[in-house]
Amino acid sequence: MRFVLAILAFVVAATMIVLGIAQRTVFLGPSTYGIETSVDSELPYTVIDGDVLVSEEGQQSLTVSGSDTVFVSYGRTADVLAWLGDASYNELTLDEESGELVDAVVEPEPADTPQEQDGELTPERVTAQMELDDPRGSDLWLAEHSEEGAVVTTINVPEDISVLIASNGTDPAPSNVEISWPLDNATPWAGPLIAGGILLLIAGLVLYLLGINHMRKSRGPRRKGITAGPGMEKMPKVPKPSRYKSDKRHGSAPRRQRAPKRTMVALIPVALVSSLALSGCSAGYWPDLSSDSTPSATPTEEIELEADDQPAPAVTTPQLERITARISTTATEADETLNADLAATRFVGPALDERKANYLIRAKIPEYASAPSIPSSPGGLTLPQATDTWPRTVMTVVQDEENPTAAPTAVVLVQASPRENYHVEYAVRLEPQAEIPEVAPATIGAAQLPPDSAFLLLPPNKLAAAYADVITNGDNSEFAPLFSGDADTLRGVIAADREAKKAALPTTASIEFSVAAGSAPALALATNDSGALVSVNIAENEVVKPLEVGAKIKTTGAVSALSGITETEKGVQSTYGDQLLFYVPPAGSTDQIRLLGFSQSLTAAVQLP
Repeated sequence: MRFVLAILAFVVAATMIVLGIAQRTVFLGPSTYGIETSVDSELPYTVIDGDVLVSEEGQQSLTVSGSDTVFVSYGRTADVLAWLGDASYNELTLDEESGELVDAVVEPEPADTPQEQDGELTPERVTAQMELDDPRGSDLWLAEHSEEGAVVTTINVPEDISVLIASNGTDPAPSNVEISWPLDNATPWAGPLIAGGILLLIAGLVLYLLGINHMRKSRGPRRKGITAGPGMEKMPKVPKPSRYKSDKRHGSAPRRQRAPKRTMVALIPVALVSSLALSGCSAGYWPDLSSDSTPSATPTEEIELEADDQPAPAVTTPQLERITARISTTATEADETLNADLAATRFVGPALDERKANYLIRAKIPEYASAPSIPSSPGGLTLPQATDTWPRTVMTVVQDEENPTAAPTAVVLVQASPRENYHVEYAVRLEPQAEIPEVAPATIGAAQLPPDSAFLLLPPNKLAAAYADVITNGDNSEFAPLFSGDADTLRGVIAADREAKKAALPTTASIEFSVAAGSAPALALATNDSGALVSVNIAENEVVKPLEVGAKIKTTGAVSALSGITETEKGVQSTYGDQLLFYVPPAGSTDQIRLLGFSQSLTAAVQLP
């Protein structure tokens, strides 16, 4: 009976194991579902709409080929269309009836020229925007890939994200596009079948061994040996066979080899059991009995957020980190080569004026200190403007990891139009005691306040002039009560510098000081307490004149390098540009305006007319 049960167990185990393995091999369904198309067009851009990407569940895998250089990027659909502007492009959509990927040419209506915050775009920026047809390296993308021959990448994006495909912005876009999604090809019964088959196999083996053992015990009693009877008492014993003794001449007799142990036979089923057990360890082999009550994020939740008409932040945190790293690399190269044109690709306004003057000075005075670097490491603040239009403003704080004792740098970035990259307009070193108020998280962003906002203790466009008046008149200024002097070291630096210059001035010359608001626009981003972080600039002017006719004034150092003169009878005017970052409380607050950081540098020196 044991043998019958063992054979039955072997048959059932083999059937279960074969069925389990068959589910993971011959009966296994495809792991992905894909659609592909070939775009027959000479246009340089192809856009995959977000509705196509989310038409199936799971991550989207893209395979693009068909040109020497293949570029694939993705970003918010509104940003992608804004970058394309009035350029014609191919759009890939999904045919609802056939389920195939189809392409069509889209010819947008001409858009108006983007406007700057305080006026029209400069001719240089309009020209740069028209020539920037290559999408590679744009700050607008959430991610991008550029390869030779083909790009294969996997993304996981919601429906408000679109993919842009191009070559170099001039040649036709790659023609072959394939999109695939993962399919659930789990076989939850494969594991139980294989595991159950292994258990039955072991049970059958045990029954087989028990049957053999029982058979050996049930053979019956063995015959007893013949005892000595009458007449057999003196029978001679059978002599034992003599052993073959060793012989030096012929050698010793070969020993008999032992038969292989029967236990080796058990290795085959043990190995089979082990391999089958290991093959069933994957999660796809077993039923999912876990109960997860936490709902997963779906595109529906994102649509509900958009229903509140909340603009998206201008950049994401990873996107801003990539932008900052690019700016840091460009700034480092421009500072080393004294290349003002290269610096102009990433700097504008007061930040660019600082570097231009610094390069001119260092070209004549190599030992002159270089402009403050732009570190690439995050420093704790990421505050993008929440907007769907341009220009866009982003504020971030970066830190030099190699020099932890250096003060963090607050950088204010501005993107004037979709096809322009972000430019540093302000870069200031934070004060040691600076306390930045709480701001909105980077995933939400902050509102940018208009220059004449009346919701602050002082409108942003009046802030620079008011602070300049405080520097000029001190406590006698009508704006002095509005500004806190506790952590403001700039006023002390300016006062000490003026006294030193007066003491060093010869008796044949005079010096006059003045401070005025700078020409750069005030940029204000709201804080959580209805206040604002405001960036402005002021210009400190120094005029040195001879007191007597025929007397000459000698210039040295940076002033001489910038002005190009060593002595003059007319006099010299030097201008120092100060970039400032303030916290301005809301209107009606009893708090004072605080200076959070500043950057001071010589930006111009000319001979008086």
